[in-house]
Amino acid sequence: MLKIAPSILSCDFANLGKEVNDMKLAGADLIHVDVMDGHFVPNISLGLPVVASLRKSTDMFLDVHLMISDPLTYGPQFADAGADMVVFHIESDSPPQAVIDAIKSKGKKVGISLKPKTAAQEVFPYLDQLDMVLVMTVEPGFGGQKFMADMCPKLEIIRRECERLGLLTMDIQVDGGIDNNTIAAAYSAGANVFVAGSALYGKPDYKKAVDELREHARSAI
Repeated sequence: MLKIAPSILSCDFANLGKEVNDMKLAGADLIHVDVMDGHFVPNISLGLPVVASLRKSTDMFLDVHLMISDPLTYGPQFADAGADMVVFHIESDSPPQAVIDAIKSKGKKVGISLKPKTAAQEVFPYLDQLDMVLVMTVEPGFGGQKFMADMCPKLEIIRRECERLGLLTMDIQVDGGIDNNTIAAAYSAGANVFVAGSALYGKPDYKKAVDELREHARSAI
């Protein structure tokens, strides 16, 4: 199933609740929340209080992407704060299995993210325990970067392995540089969940922007 995930990193933070619910009305499927600690990536974004506030103001599915060094400590806290899914980086300092177990113990969905230089095979041992794999199509830490088309083979490898294992409903998400010009390549390579920032929140008509992304993705079929 094709899903559109607006990234609030590009929204108007002075009107965060409204921005999120406007995307719901526009037909978005989930909200992507980027959490950066200034250590794992060279930038700092938002934290637990923002997720907790969002949870009170929307019923949208909150997909929280932890670009942090210690997801084992903070992942469960974001789950408690209201995240519906916690996605952490396999390159973090925390043991992946321990993080998966900690998030699942909270009754929440869990995903693993891969930086561009990390091989697809790194996630294979955990696939049967995951709800989603996130393939970064830019270097994590900053918005507005150009889509890395050379990540498409990685998407293909992960999708093929999921199919081999019978994980036919696995979500594969891409984050970075997704717009009307790049979404079709990612979709045809195996991604089905698309994080978009300025391609959505930078537009005057959110519904039109969401619809156009879907149409351009499906043009790859």
